[in-house]
Amino acid sequence: MRALVTRLDSFGDVLLAGPAVRAVAARADRVALLCSPRGAPAARLLPGVDEVLVWDAPWGGFDPPAVDRADLDALVERIDADTALVLTSFHQSPLPTALVLRLAGVGYIAADSTDYPGSLLDLRHQRAEDAHEAEAALELAAAAGFPCPDDGRLRVTDPPAASDLTGAGPYVVLHPGASVHARAWSPARCAEAVRELAAAGHRVLVTGGPGERELTAHVAGAHGTDLGGRTEAPQLAAVLAGAGAVVTGNTAPAHLAAAVGTPVVSLFAPVVPAERWGPHGVPHVLLGDQGAPCAGSRARDCPVPGHPCLDTVTATDVVAAVDKLLGER
Repeated sequence: MRALVTRLDSFGDVLLAGPAVRAVAARADRVALLCSPRGAPAARLLPGVDEVLVWDAPWGGFDPPAVDRADLDALVERIDADTALVLTSFHQSPLPTALVLRLAGVGYIAADSTDYPGSLLDLRHQRAEDAHEAEAALELAAAAGFPCPDDGRLRVTDPPAASDLTGAGPYVVLHPGASVHARAWSPARCAEAVRELAAAGHRVLVTGGPGERELTAHVAGAHGTDLGGRTEAPQLAAVLAGAGAVVTGNTAPAHLAAAVGTPVVSLFAPVVPAERWGPHGVPHVLLGDQGAPCAGSRARDCPVPGHPCLDTVTATDVVAAVDKLLGER
């Protein structure tokens, strides 16, 4: 059986697809994962993936490309699968992707869909109302004949050594950035947390992407170690795996920390529900006002002056949460 799993969203979304991918891999002879350019680095970390197909879908992402017939035709030619799972978030339709897969000759297609699929789906599944994204994907896989073969937690392949980045001794990680501004704690609060964590005796590493070097330098200041722009996905996994705890918003490193088994202090803006997107399968402390006016809005920029859902969280709250998780660990 040649199987295809699709998840056309971001890095974190692809990580959340990991348990379903393993379920498919336990029964299929070969598994390809179709993902976006932003999700590709995560796809290459997932156990059970034999091939990564990268495609920028016109119906996905924050800045989707225009529809291009030649691009669609090229993708159709690349797809070689008997069976496919189309994984989407609770507010997305799988039907555009299903149409592409039908054109590619995929014989059996399964997806969660509230819309009438016509002949596009062979299995039209209904997800549980408040299921976590990872659990919803597993439920779809099971309904399609791919039961979960393990504990269903997030996983990645073994990360490389990272002692050249982390140095010796225990540490915690603070990741201040987020691809969606509404989900990020303010830089001033992050810098304050680094100072207070250091004052409490913790060694703090500050991580971020190549475009976040100015942010990570500001947040690290004189009290943390700035790793901004120095960690590709495998190295970031290694840094997070060695941490006692990770402090971050609802963004990819929260899910990557969960995938390597590290507890998370989750600064969670309620623009999307925490029960669907919070850290999965690891000890965590959820901080942030989940009843704030922005709750459920899916806003990318905070619609409430002062960003109260997160900026009412203090550095002292974060230090207490880190100490709680380290004590439990």
